[in-house]
Amino acid sequence: MLLRKTALVVSLVATALFASAGTATAAPADPTPASATPEAFAAAAAANPVIVVGGLSGIAVVYEPMAARLRADGYRTFIYQLPGLGLGDIPTSARAFATYVDQVRASTGAATVDVVAHSEGGLVSRYYLKRLGGTAAIGRYVSLGTPHYGTYVANIVAFLGLGSCAGVVACQQMTIGSAFLADLNAGDDTPGAVRYTTIRTLQDELVRPTGNAVVNDGATNVLIQTYCPLRVVGHLGLVLDGTAYTIVRGALVDGPVRPNCLAL
Repeated sequence: MLLRKTALVVSLVATALFASAGTATAAPADPTPASATPEAFAAAAAANPVIVVGGLSGIAVVYEPMAARLRADGYRTFIYQLPGLGLGDIPTSARAFATYVDQVRASTGAATVDVVAHSEGGLVSRYYLKRLGGTAAIGRYVSLGTPHYGTYVANIVAFLGLGSCAGVVACQQMTIGSAFLADLNAGDDTPGAVRYTTIRTLQDELVRPTGNAVVNDGATNVLIQTYCPLRVVGHLGLVLDGTAYTIVRGALVDGPVRPNCLAL
């Protein structure tokens, strides 16, 4: 019975995640952004490597369109798929991520890397920053649709009679009011000299309320519809949408928030 319930929860989350892809246009396999001038390309090549961190049930291939955009802009880009697709304990996933960060730094010779993290991946990487001493290894942190303060979607699973997330630990930890989130959000939300940016959308199906996708204490919190009120972007759309990518690209160069509302 528990196995069937767990499978149902994963199915519900995955269905909502991949259904949202229809609200955005995926990047071509090898896009050539207008910003990729020789000067910009050279600057990106010399910049920190970028690790794209996946979310719950997010297989690596889902993040290839964003990685392709970053590579086309000159960034050395890596994709980190969460262990066990993120179903397990978030602190345990964060410890595995810490090892991966060290591997990327060693292979590239970079002192620091930048992180672009989607959904649960933002919690994994934020736990690494706050509880595992990761601030010395990360220059910029960008989260996309991360339930920093939890989501009612996780609470609804219990409401539907499936118990405490049908035993899916990460789901339990993303429930509003969970002990994990109470610990993660105690004290400074943005430790270290890391530059923190959060990006969210009003149409996020999995982070409700959407205001829970922000962090405090000096982060740059960007709501896409504040700048582009007609832009419709779902949860997975945050990693496929051109407008969202222009915000990511600006954050990686410490630029002002100037989304391109017409970007594909």
